[in-house]
Amino acid sequence: MQYSEKKAAQIAAFFVFQEGSVIGILKLMKLMYLAERESFTKYGEPMIGDNLVSMNHGPVLSITLDHLNNFIDSEPGGWESWISDRENHFVGLKVNIEGDIALHLDQLSDADLDVLLTIWKKYGKYSGSQLRNITHEICTEWEDSDNSSLPIPYSRLLKCVGYDPETTRELVQRINEQRKLDEIFSVTPTRPEIRTSTAG
Repeated sequence: MQYSEKKAAQIAAFFVFQEGSVIGILKLMKLMYLAERESFTKYGEPMIGDNLVSMNHGPVLSITLDHLNNFIDSEPGGWESWISDRENHFVGLKVNIEGDIALHLDQLSDADLDVLLTIWKKYGKYSGSQLRNITHEICTEWEDSDNSSLPIPYSRLLKCVGYDPETTRELVQRINEQRKLDEIFSVTPTRPEIRTSTAG
């Protein structure tokens, strides 16, 4: 699947809301990566379709980080509609939400919301620095980037979360086929095809 800015924004909004409408950037990025990873673990596919990379503070969703840093423009209903500009090391919600936030997240399926709740219940109590250390330990797809950014192929992540080589190949092929279909029926700029090589 192609990267979905709207889904990324609503996933971020979910975690910001759970934190009390303001959240540290490091914590948000780690929670979002863990949620994307959990989607691969449970369903063999991403929720957001982001490019995964290894950086000094652990694995990161690359395009989402660019939105967080205001490096790329936001589409209507996307990042800037939900998440405030970063102030020091924090961001907040741009929308006033009362009650059940799930009712406002129209881009997310029940399966997506289940993943987010699972991650929040397991990791929401930790600080950003604690989550950084946790991802260094449990995300075996991450590698020391030596102050750079190294791609994490979906194939390596799928193997690290427990899929055998044959199933991994099938899942990567399915993701790439879906991405091509998304590109055909979308005006969103195309993204490179996911490489199956574990070399990145």
